[in-house]
Amino acid sequence: MPETPAPRPQIDFGSKVGVFWANDHWPTPQVQAVAREIEDLGFGSFFYPESGGKDSITLAAALLPATERLVVGTGIMNIFARHASIAEAGARTLAAVYPGRFILGLGVSHAVGLQRRFGLEVPKPLAAMRGYLAEMADLPAFVEKEVGRPPRILAALGPKMIALSGEAADGAMPYLVTPEQTQNTREILGDDKWVITEHAVAFEGSEAEIDAAAGLHLDSYLRFPNYRNSWLRQGFTEDDLVPGGSGRLKRALIGLGTLDAAVEAVNRQLQAGADHVVVQVAGNGPTHDPRPSLRVLAQALGLQRA
Repeated sequence: MPETPAPRPQIDFGSKVGVFWANDHWPTPQVQAVAREIEDLGFGSFFYPESGGKDSITLAAALLPATERLVVGTGIMNIFARHASIAEAGARTLAAVYPGRFILGLGVSHAVGLQRRFGLEVPKPLAAMRGYLAEMADLPAFVEKEVGRPPRILAALGPKMIALSGEAADGAMPYLVTPEQTQNTREILGDDKWVITEHAVAFEGSEAEIDAAAGLHLDSYLRFPNYRNSWLRQGFTEDDLVPGGSGRLKRALIGLGTLDAAVEAVNRQLQAGADHVVVQVAGNGPTHDPRPSLRVLAQALGLQRA
């Protein structure tokens, strides 16, 4: 059985708002430069997904020394991409060198991707995660013995995975959720666990460009049953789950249309119980540069520049 964790570990967020950015299509030296600007703008963290491109642990090892205070998090690292002991050892090493600045985010990925990349028959997600966490706990204590287990959060949409993120990890990372779902996550986890919520924004360009960016963003997830089921649980219907998402779905999941709407979306997530919100700029494709929007958003949120 996975060990029962102590109350949540310290994470040294410089502010309550961070950034989520998929950067596989960018050279890592450029990503380091973007991370430095994100830090300079006053954002408290930089999270990124693992979608089959860059290795999450290696990327964190590049970003942490390129910045001074920025918290770096995997959002989310695929548990089927590496053995549990390797993931735990890598995370302990980063936590030892950069205490309070690294978060290991873990998830079970998606059936389509697992079959394509690894030829895996899809296991039951909850059992797979529970077993993986138990294997991580088996790494000998002498590995970075002064560090202990680094902060660990789970990609958790359904109530059982949310509960596991409190039982065997340090919290959850709700993704593409309404503030009401963030509140639900907080109620399940209580006050002693981290809730780090992602929320997308799209507010620069013409109305048509903003709508297209929002639709492109949602299209990336509409094909996955776990997200569709999550949205149905949150009160949406099949009529909302059309290509690009309905207008109602876009407005609920994305700070859409104006800078004021983006700021309001972030604040609503914080008011709903998120400890930290990571904003994701919805753009026109994988090479989209998020910095113009982030510069404007940082000022509007009153983040403190370095």
